[in-house]
Amino acid sequence: MKALFMILFSVILVDNLVLSKFLGICSYLGLSKNLKNAMGMSVAVTFVMLIATLCTWPIHYYLLLPLGLGYLDNLVFILVIASVVQVIEAIIHKSIPPLYRAMGIYLPLITTNCAILGIMFVNINESYNFMTSIFNSVGAGLGYMLAMFLFNGVRTKMEESNPPKFLQGLPITLIASGLVSVSFFGFKGMVQNLF
Repeated sequence: MKALFMILFSVILVDNLVLSKFLGICSYLGLSKNLKNAMGMSVAVTFVMLIATLCTWPIHYYLLLPLGLGYLDNLVFILVIASVVQVIEAIIHKSIPPLYRAMGIYLPLITTNCAILGIMFVNINESYNFMTSIFNSVGAGLGYMLAMFLFNGVRTKMEESNPPKFLQGLPITLIASGLVSVSFFGFKGMVQNLF
């Protein structure tokens, strides 16, 4: 159990997919202006990561590997993720129309969010068992949510500031994102000493 919590803590703070591995940057930069949209996207990404892991791990270990078709992981994982996203998109469209409209193009883009596909491959490359893969995926989703929440706060403060004209817009956003990312490197040596 201790190892599971270490993996959960690590993937949230130390190996954060957005701030450490730079996966999922498109939605991170695109939806972090509005807290409601950022949290809605984070919940959707976390849910897709969990459901995709529940589907892809058994497919990889019980179907593709025994048949010698491990090279099809990429294709199969993308198809599973796309299917899960379609279901979630329909649910959000029916149950929370304002969130559906606010997310706009970013909701269908969850399908191509490299953070989701990335966590599927992390689970396999690290040879995690089923339960560890679930913890890792949920932790990755929570890490994504933390990154979105923190960057929303930074962007809110940036809107109140007046940077030089040549830095306004995307340049100052990328600089601020880099600073948030660098701040997470302070957690690197902490995991080994924590547990």
